[in-house]
Amino acid sequence: MKRFFLFLILAGLHLSAYNQVIKGIVFDKPSKDTLSFAMVYINGTFVGTYTDAHGRFALDISENAGMPLTVSAMGYYSLTITDYSPDRPLFVFLSPKVVELQEVVISAKSHSARRITNMKVFRREFLGTTSNALDCEIVNERDIIFNYDSDRDTLKAYALKPILINNKALGYKITYFLDKFEYYRSAKTFIFKGSIVFNEDLTGGIAEREAFERKRRYAYLGSRMHFFRALWKNDLEAQGFNARNWAFDNLEYDRIVINIDGRKYFRFSDNIGICYFSKTPESKVVFLKERVYFDEKGYYDPSGISWEGKMATQRIADWLPYEYGIR
Repeated sequence: MKRFFLFLILAGLHLSAYNQVIKGIVFDKPSKDTLSFAMVYINGTFVGTYTDAHGRFALDISENAGMPLTVSAMGYYSLTITDYSPDRPLFVFLSPKVVELQEVVISAKSHSARRITNMKVFRREFLGTTSNALDCEIVNERDIIFNYDSDRDTLKAYALKPILINNKALGYKITYFLDKFEYYRSAKTFIFKGSIVFNEDLTGGIAEREAFERKRRYAYLGSRMHFFRALWKNDLEAQGFNARNWAFDNLEYDRIVINIDGRKYFRFSDNIGICYFSKTPESKVVFLKERVYFDEKGYYDPSGISWEGKMATQRIADWLPYEYGIR
C-alpha cells in the first residue's frame, strides 16, 4: 500500500513538472477595467482560451514552452509576451485602436466602387495568389475598413473584429487579429502584421480529409516552417535546402546557427540565399537582428527576419499551424 501511495505522489510530481499553466488577468489599459472574452493564445497554433467575465484566464502551454504568448481582443491591439512563467500571474494591459478610427471614413456610398477594388487588393496581398488562396473565404469582409484619405499611393486596412477565414483547401478555420495592413501601390509592396489561431475543420468525410493532407504537405514542402525544422535538425541538404552567401558558397550549419544555453539562433553577417531543390536561390533572408531565435517546430522570431522571393509569397492561405506533422 505504501508503495502505491508513493507511486501516486511521484506521478503527481511528474505531471506538475510537465503541465505548465499560465494564469492571469487582462485589462483595458486606459480605464484599468478587466476585459472579458479576450483571447489568450500561442500565435500560429491550435492552443488558446478566452478570458472569463472577470478578465481571468488559464492556459496550458506545456506543448509550446518557449514560444511567445499573445493576447488579443476586439477593438484592441494584440500584445505579445515573451517573459512569462507559470510561477507568477500575468497582468496584461491592452491598448484600444482609437487613433486609426479617426483617420477612416467608415461608410460612404461614393466609396462603394473603390471598396470593391480595395478588397480585391486586400485579398490578393493578405491571402496570396496560390490555388489555396482561391479556396479561401473571408467570412466577415464587412468588418474590414479601408482608409480614403489624401494619400492615394498607400492603401491601409483596419479591423476592430478578428478576421474569420475559411480555408477550404487546407481544412482550417482561421481567426486572424489584424494589427496593421499597408499596401504601397507605386512600389507594389505591402506589410501586414497580426496574430493567427487555427481550428481544424472536422466536417468533411475521409476522402476530403485525405485531400486536405495532400494539400497541406504540398504547402509545407519548401516553406519557411520546413526550412527552420530542417535547420534545427542540421538536415538542410537531406531536406532539399541549401543556404548560400552572396558568392553562392554553401553555408555550413556551424556558420549560421549558434546554440546559447540550449536555445538555437539563426545568424549570419550578411543576407542569405535559400535554395530548395534549385541551383540558384529562390528566396532571400534579410536579417533585421544580429541573431534570430528559432525552435524545432519551425517557429522563429518574425521581427528578426525579412523575406524576399518565393518564401515571401507564402501568405495566409498557405500557412500551417505549428502542430502540423508533429502530433
